[in-house]
Amino acid sequence: MSPEANQVPSVAAGAPAGAPAEETPDNKRKRSNNNRAQTGKDRREHAKRKYDERRREGDARGRVPRGDSESSEPRQPKRRVALLLGYCGTGYQGMQVNPGARTIESDLFKALCGAGAVSEDNASDQHKVQLQRAARTDKGVHAAGQVVSLKMIVEDPDIVAKINQHLPAQIRAWGFVRTVRSFNSKTMCDSRIYEYLLPTYVFMAPSQQCQEIARTVPIAEREVPAASPEEIAQMRAYRLPPETLQFVRDALAKYKGTHDYRNFTVTKGCTEHNSKRHMFWFEAADPMVVEGSEWLSLKVKGQSFMLHQIRKMVGLIILMARAGAPLSLMDRLFGGPLVNVPKAPGLGLLLEQPVFDGYNQRTENQATTASGVVTFEPHKAAIDAFKQEFIYDNIVKTELAECTFDSWVKNIEVFPEQFTYINKEGVIPESAIIVPGQSMFHPRDAARGPAAESSDDEQDANDG
Repeated sequence: MSPEANQVPSVAAGAPAGAPAEETPDNKRKRSNNNRAQTGKDRREHAKRKYDERRREGDARGRVPRGDSESSEPRQPKRRVALLLGYCGTGYQGMQVNPGARTIESDLFKALCGAGAVSEDNASDQHKVQLQRAARTDKGVHAAGQVVSLKMIVEDPDIVAKINQHLPAQIRAWGFVRTVRSFNSKTMCDSRIYEYLLPTYVFMAPSQQCQEIARTVPIAEREVPAASPEEIAQMRAYRLPPETLQFVRDALAKYKGTHDYRNFTVTKGCTEHNSKRHMFWFEAADPMVVEGSEWLSLKVKGQSFMLHQIRKMVGLIILMARAGAPLSLMDRLFGGPLVNVPKAPGLGLLLEQPVFDGYNQRTENQATTASGVVTFEPHKAAIDAFKQEFIYDNIVKTELAECTFDSWVKNIEVFPEQFTYINKEGVIPESAIIVPGQSMFHPRDAARGPAAESSDDEQDANDG
């Protein structure tokens, strides 16, 4: 027998002539080990060979292989990146994609596809590029700095400019940073910084007109009065007294540290086991005059926030300052009996930026890595200009036109039954305590009985 005959593989018994030999378990194991031992270069060369084979098969059969078009170039590689962006949330139903609703993510993903940052093969579903946001923002809430992680085509040096060409002016991509393959903007975010901007007239003395309505009109027949020209003039002329500003700062400081915030979110699904959050700081800047009205900027840095949490933290302090309630009331609300804490308007809330200190430190310690640190510092000038034009100006313009904060304050004054625990004594009466299983009072449902508090206007969950 010739030597060549010894190299012909044997055919299993009963198999048709010419059939390939059955692979043994040992061969499978060896092949698997060889695959694992391959380098990245080996895998790329293998993928290129397979692509060329498919192209030749397509040419022979008169059709174009998957992923090819008029061009004969192979598909471009995707890189894991942190995409930095900012947006004005007016007109949007929040950050996260939601079928049937206009969201920041839906417009962003369309722009990524239109700019060529996402291939046609992946354009049908953002999960194919593993898109993940660092923080969810609510309906109408803005972000000066937001981070989205995804696998993106970045070979084009003008890709950021092209993305912006496909975006409305109120959404801007600042740039991107190459990251490690395991980077996830949600899970690797250490903390988040939010800002809340409010007109200081919310600390004015309660309206006698609203108090009279609350005393004399049956609850189902009450209506919140619109602001008169005289009231609007008084609101614009109001300036925050130093003692009130100090009270606000002292109250904000009470939030520092780790506390149980079950009273500062929706009650459904919230227990003592999942409602603790850590705040690094919560501070108030000096008041500033904008368009003739005085405004106050509050900033908070926390590891994470629950649904409605920041708006309720702000709302409580506003009402406590108006009612002259003692700071000791806040201690009773941390993990205390369930009560309805007022939720300040979403108009004034914006995400300042997510923070990645831990990831950045590890990246800086690994000098050989191709990844960069995730920071907004190189884009600070552009972000500040955008924030002024599209966020701050929008908040002020909307408030001057619609008196959003005035309507919110008056609604609470006309329907005070839900906040009787906010009093000068700081005592929580039995009537203010929410009994589990019972729905919460809401004034808009007064005519048809109590109903649960709405939560359809926010999406600010555990991830920010």
